[in-house]
Amino acid sequence: MDRPEFYRFHQGDRILPFAASEYDDRLAGLRKIMADAGVDAAVFTSMHNIAYYSGFLYCSFGRPYGLVVTATESVTISAGIDAAQPWRRCHGDNITYTDWKRNNYWRAIRSVTGTGKVIGYEGDHISLAQKALLDEFLSPSETRDIAAATMVQRMHKSPAELEMIRAGAATADVGGFAIRDAISVGAREIDVAMAGRDAMELEIAKRFPEAEYRDTWVWFQSGINTDGAHNPVTARQLQVGDILSLNTFPMISGYYTALERTMFVREVDEASLKIWEANVAAHELGISLLKPGAKCSEITAQINDFFAERQLLQYRTFGYGHSFGVLSHYYGREAGLELREDIDTVLEPGMVISMEPMLTIPEGQPGAGGYREHDIMIITEDGNEDITKYPYGPEFNVVG
Repeated sequence: MDRPEFYRFHQGDRILPFAASEYDDRLAGLRKIMADAGVDAAVFTSMHNIAYYSGFLYCSFGRPYGLVVTATESVTISAGIDAAQPWRRCHGDNITYTDWKRNNYWRAIRSVTGTGKVIGYEGDHISLAQKALLDEFLSPSETRDIAAATMVQRMHKSPAELEMIRAGAATADVGGFAIRDAISVGAREIDVAMAGRDAMELEIAKRFPEAEYRDTWVWFQSGINTDGAHNPVTARQLQVGDILSLNTFPMISGYYTALERTMFVREVDEASLKIWEANVAAHELGISLLKPGAKCSEITAQINDFFAERQLLQYRTFGYGHSFGVLSHYYGREAGLELREDIDTVLEPGMVISMEPMLTIPEGQPGAGGYREHDIMIITEDGNEDITKYPYGPEFNVVG
């Protein structure tokens, strides 16, 4: 039997998260980046850039996936195990590589790039082993890291992306209300989390009936489990007076959004209420600072000053917010748009960023636990649009 190294397997109707014109616009922006960098062909390996430029979100299971973009072509590279699904879910061409010979993945890429070209790659993603294979199979005249430039492109959202992100934020709210309704003394964290997750998945299916559904999840934490923002769900049972952390994360075609809220079961003690109200005040201050022309590091400094004046800054554990778009808990990060001391990016209309101050008070101290509020803002011409609608603060979130 003649076993091919790669082939094209295209069947079924193509269904994408956005119109073809959206991907054409993104590719036009990418080709300008490539031209400015003197790059003949870009070889992407990350989930976020492949999804951003083609619409295809891969599931690797130990196999490499790719997207090759030249001045005239855009071709996803996928494994035979996925058959024609990558083609149905991508913009442009698709090549399937086979397992019959090691490194057929790179042979498929070479069929598009040719050899001896200037190759762009993602230095923040490609492994040392895969970079060595890129050099071996493509024999580039030069390689240039274009990851940072593509990140800047992704930071500026199109109208279609903003519509998708608004739908995600609304879905996160649906999960939040379902969680609120499920909270009761004796309920387990996992029971409450499942209620929120199920509500969001049903909402996504209603809003996007032709989408692929994956990776919508909830982190619902109680008591000591609230001390970290990303602590996994457990089977701990809720008790009267528990501090709670509600975290909903709907995923729609690779676009992740979030809702996060501090809550208490039935009652909140005076010390906890004081910390909670301070964090809510910092949250409101932060939202007021998110406007075009503001610098991420300067916003961070102002919130730091707010906490320092109240002797609370030592309980802050991470930055105050980050970009949203094509990213997830296991792929993607627009690190140039985070509210941290070392990020000097200036906010511009069309950017999307969260405000999410968190204080963690250690066990044994009054008010022990993790306090976190989280809204998503779209930067507008003269301020911001808060697209998170679930209420924050003690008046609404002492429940059960």
